[in-house]
Amino acid sequence: MKQSKLSYKAGQFLMFAGPAAILFCAVVILPFIYGLYLTFTSWDGVSKSKPFVGLDNYKTALTDGAYWASLGRTFVYSVIAVVLVNVVAFLLAYAVTSGIKGQNLFRAGFFIPNLIGGIVLGYVWKFVFNRAFVAIGEAMSGKEPPSLLSTPGGALFCLILVSVWQYAGYMMLIYVAGFMSVDQSLKEAAMIDGCNSTKAMWHVIIPLMRSSFVQCIFLSTTRCFMVYDLNLSLTNGEPYSQSVLAAMHVYNQAFVYKNYGAGQAEALVLFIICAIIGMLQVYVGKKGEVAA
Repeated sequence: MKQSKLSYKAGQFLMFAGPAAILFCAVVILPFIYGLYLTFTSWDGVSKSKPFVGLDNYKTALTDGAYWASLGRTFVYSVIAVVLVNVVAFLLAYAVTSGIKGQNLFRAGFFIPNLIGGIVLGYVWKFVFNRAFVAIGEAMSGKEPPSLLSTPGGALFCLILVSVWQYAGYMMLIYVAGFMSVDQSLKEAAMIDGCNSTKAMWHVIIPLMRSSFVQCIFLSTTRCFMVYDLNLSLTNGEPYSQSVLAAMHVYNQAFVYKNYGAGQAEALVLFIICAIIGMLQVYVGKKGEVAA
């Protein structure tokens, strides 16, 4: 009887979760294992032979100055973008849950940029920065100003601006859910006890929304660290390769320069760094959530 019950549960699992599990293994697990194997070879992506080189690719990754420079730019870009994305998303969520007229329409409008692919988004904003803003500056000053994308600092600023515009709407929905989960009677009780709106927000609502902050910061952090499509279409690493972020450097190493082993090793290092940062952020956030 117990055996038949176990078989029934196994059959139910295979019926409902089996196809998804098989696809997950085929698309994620097996490529990850194969990529881990490639880190120990000097394969060029074309030849049949994959010479074993041991830990040489990891040594190359740890001594590659261009790779660590791209990681530094990625870190700066991610810190600024994550902060701005979450601040803007929180303010938007507060605005569209405050009872303003047409707030459902505003929610849909703010979310739409997240539906546009990074490649398309990058080319659209590239036109805006190179043509529209330059034309506006020329009309205002009488001479043609340089494009923001023509300087390293300006290119990084453009990446941050477009990322905030793209991701803020998605994070807004999570904050909206957080606002709606807070019992309004708690805020009303705080107001009766003498708190103004600012104090009630800071001491009552925000602590109860800690899980929303944890989710949004984690999602925005991982997205920013792994950004590639927007980097490719908006700046393509220019000017002078000074806007190449880590994911683009890894792609170039593997698919442009045909150093698959070194590229996979650098990708694994990037994955480990991103995983450590993500787990630390979730751990600190969840610890504070329990304490609250």
